[in-house]
Amino acid sequence: MSQLKKNLQLHEVRQAFIDFFVSKNHTHVASSSLIPHNDPTLLFTNAGMNQFKDTFLGLEKRNYNRAVTSQKCVRAGGKHNDLDNVGYTARHHTFFEMLGNFSFGDYFKENAIKFAWEFLTADDWLALPKDRLYVTVYHTDDEAYDIWHNTIGLTPDRIIRIGDNKGGLYQSDNFWAMGDTGPCGPCSEIFYDYGDSMEGGLPGTPEEDGDRYVEVWNCVFMQFNRQKDGTLEPLPKPSVDTGMGLERISSIMQGKFGNYEVDLFVKLMDFTAQVIGVDSTYEPSFKVVADHIRAVSFLIADGVRPSNEGRGYVLRRIIRRAVRHGNKLGATENFFYKIVPALVREMGEAYPELVTKQDEIAAVILKEEEQFAKTLAQGLRLLSSELEVLNDGDILSGETVFKLYDTYGFPVDLTSDIARERGISIDDTGFDACMQEQRQRARDAGKFDLDYTAAIKVNTPTEFTGYSLYHQQSSIVGLYQDGKQTDCLKEGEEGVIVLSTTPFYAESGGQVGETGEISTQSGVFAVEDTKKSGQAIIHYGTVKMGQITPNQKANALVSSDVRHASAKNHSATHLLHAALRTLLGNGVTQKGSLVSSDVLRFDFSHDSAVSDEELVQIERMVNEQIQKNTPVQTELLDIDTAMKKGAMALFGEKYGDIVRVLTMGEKENKEAFSIELCGGIHVHHTGEIGLFKIVSEQGISAGVRRIEALTGMGALRYIQQGNQQLNILADQFKAKRHEIVDRVSQLADKSRSLEKQLERLNQKMASLQAQSLTENTKQINGQKVLIATINGLDGKALRTLSDDMKSKLHDGIVVLSSVHDDKIAITASVGKNLTGKVKAGDIIKHTTSQLGGKGGGKPDFAQGGATDVEKLPQAMNALSDWLAEQLV
Repeated sequence: MSQLKKNLQLHEVRQAFIDFFVSKNHTHVASSSLIPHNDPTLLFTNAGMNQFKDTFLGLEKRNYNRAVTSQKCVRAGGKHNDLDNVGYTARHHTFFEMLGNFSFGDYFKENAIKFAWEFLTADDWLALPKDRLYVTVYHTDDEAYDIWHNTIGLTPDRIIRIGDNKGGLYQSDNFWAMGDTGPCGPCSEIFYDYGDSMEGGLPGTPEEDGDRYVEVWNCVFMQFNRQKDGTLEPLPKPSVDTGMGLERISSIMQGKFGNYEVDLFVKLMDFTAQVIGVDSTYEPSFKVVADHIRAVSFLIADGVRPSNEGRGYVLRRIIRRAVRHGNKLGATENFFYKIVPALVREMGEAYPELVTKQDEIAAVILKEEEQFAKTLAQGLRLLSSELEVLNDGDILSGETVFKLYDTYGFPVDLTSDIARERGISIDDTGFDACMQEQRQRARDAGKFDLDYTAAIKVNTPTEFTGYSLYHQQSSIVGLYQDGKQTDCLKEGEEGVIVLSTTPFYAESGGQVGETGEISTQSGVFAVEDTKKSGQAIIHYGTVKMGQITPNQKANALVSSDVRHASAKNHSATHLLHAALRTLLGNGVTQKGSLVSSDVLRFDFSHDSAVSDEELVQIERMVNEQIQKNTPVQTELLDIDTAMKKGAMALFGEKYGDIVRVLTMGEKENKEAFSIELCGGIHVHHTGEIGLFKIVSEQGISAGVRRIEALTGMGALRYIQQGNQQLNILADQFKAKRHEIVDRVSQLADKSRSLEKQLERLNQKMASLQAQSLTENTKQINGQKVLIATINGLDGKALRTLSDDMKSKLHDGIVVLSSVHDDKIAITASVGKNLTGKVKAGDIIKHTTSQLGGKGGGKPDFAQGGATDVEKLPQAMNALSDWLAEQLV
């Protein structure tokens, strides 16, 4: 690329652009926030025209009709997401600045084209060589073509007509539209030619994706209003919207090919290297950090904070991606926040908010770094161990990706980023399936990403009628969205409804909040969870039809199937608790529970595992109470009377002076089987539970056990599935069901016997081979060395052979390898008098590193494994020369 007339730094290009258009009677309008104002369609501001959207639509009037901006933009979430490419391409960014000039019904194509050409080529401005510039126009836009040809003077070979190349009428790289309907029009793009040293062809050619010709500016001519039927009606006041990436044009002005070679990024990367304490290499990780510090700092300055949703989640992802790349560069402590001052020095003059909020930005980043550091190291170890067993082109399982996301806070794109560096892709489908399961578990547990109960304070208590009603006529006394009161919830929006009276049970005592539907004359609200907020009951969900407003009359309807299933599980939990205390003793106390429509989970104190025999007895005791079909009695008593009656208080619950006492079941002496304080929903007779089946028992912490069980049809399905599996086994063994255990036991005994026989044979084979292997011993620098490959031995047999050979060679070196089941096993034994020169672990590491494996051990003995069988002969043959270098 030849030397340009001017070499302008990035801030000089920005200022030149603004000065030029101010000289052309444009009003300099400051960049708008990265958080779009009153535009729910955008996650972040991603183009210069965003703040003028209503002006172009005629919904807003301004006191100027020409404007120039340098707009800060972010493309790192939602539809416009460049995050994955950042650091690996020459021009992708999360944060970038879009230079733009706008005409609101003032000048049109001719002036827009003249202004662009003058700024790019005039000696007073950028002074780019005219012969390096090419333009495109929409194929039917003869007006723009004529301006470029007759007014600007471009020859026809440098004006390219681009037709509909995106699958439909007016679907073109050179036809812009705000949406399916509304303002639209042709556009004209300006391209810069980097020269024939770069590969690639002109726009519109098969080679257009090459890097030789780079788009630098796009002039959009809004001249039509697209109707629903696709017809284009001329706008009464055609307008102009242009955009030019500051980073891209600056790279051209500095004679660079990539944006990251521009002065701003070089300074940020050099400062990053200084902070971390390494040399600047400008590798992808440096580019990631330099890009991300801009996005992060500007987002924080505009009010975004790291969180687990929406914009905050995108910010968290960017910070964590930068931290991870810093660790790759060698950072061993928090570093990212230390780069903020360098950014402020470079961009603070143009964006004063960076100066005034510098300390705040750094503090937010540091806090997030500290939080991420707690899980990063452990997560990276897990990911590395998973990736070590995969090869180029393999796929990382969705379950692993989800575990990293759910347990260690790794965004999926971060895992994908690390995997991609090794040529490995991730299982997106499997991850999505795990996410769906997690959402269901969260729904069952009554936990949501937003804690609406913490934000919503309702003074009016809600009357609960759910003990006797599924359906309730009520009225809406409160409506909330994002924790704040609202005047309306529209279709598709999430929110919270508070009713004067409700049949919905709010999460309490381990029972999850109920689901169902609240309907009014104007809309239908799907209740996804119900919680308490003080004395009020709040209903969380989504408007699935119409809209909901405050003070409306409402019909509240609980999902009856879900309630019945939950009631069965809740009542069974009480019977289970009583059975545990009866069998295991009164030392059993409840430590937690979960009752949903699908499953019941009961945590209790107990020092040892519950045996299979004890589980059978517990299961029988509960089912006996179900079969008795005794009435479930509830009564309201003062707390002292309830305790004297023998009622047990549930774990974690707070009780008032008057409590609800639940009595169910009957012992042989006619005493109640279970008496507990409980405000939950229950069956009316124990027989309604139907059936009780324990599916698991396990320890969850010191002295705490957990039982999970099913009731009703869920229990029946579980038993039927088990019976089907038994029938399949019976068919395979040609046996009756009661004979299966004996048959499996016999098969296991036979398998163990054969394994022992095989082991003895391998030992005999190793012993025989040891005698013949002695002949292969050679001298290397005066030391006895045996290097040999014996196929068919597993690791254990190979170690036995190694021990035999070591005893025969005394103080020599023995290195043996074998291939078994397409896997390589390697052992190394070194006499103790030689470990000062070469250690067995070093031999293993040296050899396995050539074979895609690993290993280690003590100085006198080590072993390892590998997978690249084809390279084994070469590695073993070359080992003699390597040992000769060590044994000097």
